[in-house]
Amino acid sequence: QVQLVESGGGLVQAGGSLRLSCAASGSIFSIHCMGWYRQAPGNERELVATITTFGRTNYADSVKGRFTISRDNAKNTAYLQMNSLKPDDTAVYYCNAGSTSGVVGDYWGQGTQVTVSS
Repeated sequence: QVQLVESGGGLVQAGGSLRLSCAASGSIFSIHCMGWYRQAPGNERELVATITTFGRTNYADSVKGRFTISRDNAKNTAYLQMNSLKPDDTAVYYCNAGSTSGVVGDYWGQGTQVTVSS
């Protein structure tokens, strides 16, 4: 089993920045891909960004150029730096981890709320 704990959400004005963190514990040897997904009220959960153990990244078109995903393998932690935030970025952000890239991982964090005011 893998446990994921997110932190760093909050309220920010449009144009501002936030940094999310996701710390993994447990059977971390099984983790290859970590990522962030988000879900706004009334919407389905959607991919934001993913990163593999080797640093290969993938981003949703809506966040390219504004968000940066990174990973510290020594600390078993993934980060999401969010810049130039927009009200449309308002959502609950979930950390995800799994053993295979390209598919949604088996493990989820509890979610952290990000609210961007206009």
